[in-house]
Amino acid sequence: MRLLFVGDVVGRSGRKVLLEYLPRLRRQYALDFVVVNGENAAGGFGITEAILGEFLEAGADCVTLGNHAFDQKDALVFIGRQPQLVRPLNLPKGTPGRGAGLYKACNGAEVLVINALGRVFMSEMDCPFRAIDAEITACKLKVGADAIFVDFHAEATSEKQALGHFLDSRVTAVVGTHTHAPTSDNRVLRGGTAFMSDVGMTGDYDSVLGMAAGEPVHRFLTRIPNERFTPADGPATLCGTAIDIDDATGLARSILPVRLGGVLAPTEPLTWIEREI
Repeated sequence: MRLLFVGDVVGRSGRKVLLEYLPRLRRQYALDFVVVNGENAAGGFGITEAILGEFLEAGADCVTLGNHAFDQKDALVFIGRQPQLVRPLNLPKGTPGRGAGLYKACNGAEVLVINALGRVFMSEMDCPFRAIDAEITACKLKVGADAIFVDFHAEATSEKQALGHFLDSRVTAVVGTHTHAPTSDNRVLRGGTAFMSDVGMTGDYDSVLGMAAGEPVHRFLTRIPNERFTPADGPATLCGTAIDIDDATGLARSILPVRLGGVLAPTEPLTWIEREI
């Protein structure tokens, strides 16, 4: 099975590059399943139901969120009728929506998608380690699901790496989001779990984390807000990761970076042998 994950889509430029490239990637690489993190898609803060629909129509099978999950207040309502939208698992009890979902891939496989928030340098949440452990105990790899994908939305690289080792051999992949800068540590851990500290954002990299640079620079210099953060609107880069999964075990055979458009050096999983589509 082939799975593509696309990192935090930021603003209009991020949405544009996703919609431009995702249909082609889906066809060219015969992708069986696509996950997109959309928590910054609406003006850099949250997601709307209309944007979610655009992502699903372009080829996403589900969309994950993060600490900005409910910045668009309507999300508190529409998340209940959108089963393909996954918010962090370890939010307080009673939060609308779902922190994990079981979805059917193109090849018929059942894919469990889990989204969780880190706690280091972020708002205090329930323990993501224990929350994910409970979820995968109830739905074990190759028992309840053919593949298990974890989007860990966290600040600290140490926390992301620790979760990767904690879940190694029990999930297909642990991929980090939130810091908006792609790391080069994509690898398969000893137990067969694909790992990458941060897949990077899908947005304009001539920016500060996807935001027009002027206001962030002003705040670093003065410690005084001057205006709202606004997403940079230049040519964006799609950042993602492509994971090749062993159908027999549900574990990863490889994890490769994907970068297209914008100012970052492009890379695609060209070593994959293309199948008949």
